[in-house]
Amino acid sequence: MPDPKDPEYSLSYDLLFRGLEIMSGSQRINDHDELVETIKSRGLDPKNFEMYLQAFKYGMPPEGGFSFGLERMTMHMLNLKNIREASLYPRDMERVDIRLSQKT
Repeated sequence: MPDPKDPEYSLSYDLLFRGLEIMSGSQRINDHDELVETIKSRGLDPKNFEMYLQAFKYGMPPEGGFSFGLERMTMHMLNLKNIREASLYPRDMERVDIRLSQKT
């Protein structure tokens, strides 16, 4: 969502911890026509976003969201080298392949 006072900026934020982004959030554009115009202004084709735009066609209340990177914060606090060391269930294809290939 562009900032109504200065459209050069958006209504969003990033929270940094020791130089690493651990949280971000924003208010989102909720008006269908404004969203279509924004897509076009960035040189994109709204037809490629039809599924997403469908939800906004008949009205969408103002909303926003955020995400919090707990693993990123843990990794940074403990000075770990890899985010997988801070995750309870790390994404590691090698580990998954080993488990799936083991015979029981």
